Amino acid sequence: MAHDCEITARIKATQETVFRIATTRLPLRAIEADSGIPYGTLRSYAGHNGETAVMSLTSLNKLIGVIPDDLLSLLLPDGRQIVRAPESIDHDELCEAMQEWLAEKARAHHPDSPGGREIAPCEDNVLRGKFAAVKAAA
Repeated sequence: MAHDCEITARIKATQETVFRIATTRLPLRAIEADSGIPYGTLRSYAGHNGETAVMSLTSLNKLIGVIPDDLLSLLLPDGRQIVRAPESIDHDELCEAMQEWLAEKARAHHPDSPGGREIAPCEDNVLRGKFAAVKAAA
């Protein structure tokens, strides 16, 4: 049970941080209007009504598109993010970018490459550039 208390405390502290940062850009009243979550409920999530209430999944869903995704992502476990799926993908462009990244990665692992089987810093820079092209195509 102690572990659950630690998780709840961390969630509450993170919520307070999210709302503190979000309200520097958008007042709680505007968040209320855009999300449909009552003002008092938002205040309780932000820790403004005494004990901070843990946000429900329904409320989190209502805040998506109101509070920036990178900020809401702080509420998720490490390594997880809220991201918007692309509306369209040029699959041919994406395929080409991925193939270029894969070919470059294979070259970087070749025993005759600058780092041998390990990826050298110069190869890492090239791979990062190729990966940026993959992300741009997605």
